Amino acid sequence: MARHELPYATDYANRLLADLGSSLSLAEEPQLHPALRWARGGAMALTGYPGEPGRMCPVPLASYADGIIAALRALRPGTALEGVEGACLLGERAALAGFRRAGAVSPGGGCRLLKARDGWLALNLPRASDWELLPAWLEEGELVGWEAIARALTAHGVGESVERGRLLGLAIAAMRPARSKTPAKWCDEVHRVAAAGCADPGVAPLVVDLSSLWAGPLCTQLLRTMGARVIKVESATRPDGMRRAGDGFHDLLNAGKASVALDLARPEGRARLRALLLRADIVVEASRPRALRQLGIDAQQILEENPAMTWISITGHGREAPRGDWVAFGDDGAVAGGLSQVLWDSHGRAMFCADAVADPLAGLHAALAAWTSHAQGGGRLLSLALAEVVAHAIEFADLRDAPAARARAEDWAAHISDADVGPPRARAPAGTARNLGADTAEVLTETARWTRPRATSR
Repeated sequence: MARHELPYATDYANRLLADLGSSLSLAEEPQLHPALRWARGGAMALTGYPGEPGRMCPVPLASYADGIIAALRALRPGTALEGVEGACLLGERAALAGFRRAGAVSPGGGCRLLKARDGWLALNLPRASDWELLPAWLEEGELVGWEAIARALTAHGVGESVERGRLLGLAIAAMRPARSKTPAKWCDEVHRVAAAGCADPGVAPLVVDLSSLWAGPLCTQLLRTMGARVIKVESATRPDGMRRAGDGFHDLLNAGKASVALDLARPEGRARLRALLLRADIVVEASRPRALRQLGIDAQQILEENPAMTWISITGHGREAPRGDWVAFGDDGAVAGGLSQVLWDSHGRAMFCADAVADPLAGLHAALAAWTSHAQGGGRLLSLALAEVVAHAIEFADLRDAPAARARAEDWAAHISDADVGPPRARAPAGTARNLGADTAEVLTETARWTRPRATSR
């Protein structure tokens, strides 16, 4: 049996579980061909150029997502996860927002693959402030519109452009990333303390969610579906940007979570956040490390004081300098991991792979890491980077070179028909997300009764 015909879903999930030190191993079971999962889950409809058929990805991302959901079900049987299709999680934002495939333009429109003097790069400009950085980046006058950026970029090399862009705080990545000779680490154990013993499976873990947008909120939404109590903490002055989307995506990812809003510019706001963190079983955050340090929050110190905690750090490129200061979002993070290069090798054209796919992939991986570590007793600071999660997924697919990628894409495409290619679809939200800060008073009153970390009171 050829490697690509093996059950990718269970193989991949078992690899992740083994990496986390879990004794759980999923039994192989019948599963759809990875080409069918890619097509029917909606990701294929989001990959390629308008007016052309959707494109096959030879990395079985949809099957990987199915495998992670299967592992989460095995860790916590009998929950609402029984009705969740992992493959469909990759396209939920596009389904709700009405995004479509657009070739070298991301489905959401904020990121583009651009031709530089010696290759291609991805540039993501989701914030108005990003446009203000462009003259300094390209050493040009005012640049109005993407066409002006594309013209100016042809005079610059990929390496210098990416390096300069990252120093300025732009979300940017080379389409052909420079890979280390060592395997990609989808989950890096940054710090560990002696755990306080295995968690009581009958007690719902308390999750403090400091994240925003997609990856982190998806992680904590999955944890909530598994039975966790989730408290979403936001800055009172800079809340989660997805609240403004108005397309139902924020509700999908955040319904059922308590909402706490704190003024983190004030000492009392930071003190209240720290008190809440000391009580948490799982913390999920998606900030560059220096952002929390500026608030006086040191993850390793919190972990030392609360040794039963699992701290999940989701970043674009990792926590260590200089990567810890690099900005990334889902689209450019997927490019940084190598997915657009795989599609170039497969199809000979620059294009994005689905919609910001590094985000849901990272969220799925983070949920598995969080619950597994918690069940083992915690005591870990785990780092997951968008680019590294994607790079690991590609490495597991075992594509030796560009001809191998092209051959597999052609072979897998032959397994499907036009009728198999479905649009992205989203689950129905469990309800409406709580208004910003709706539960602040109640949670702070509860916090005030806590006199010591939850970990030491077990």
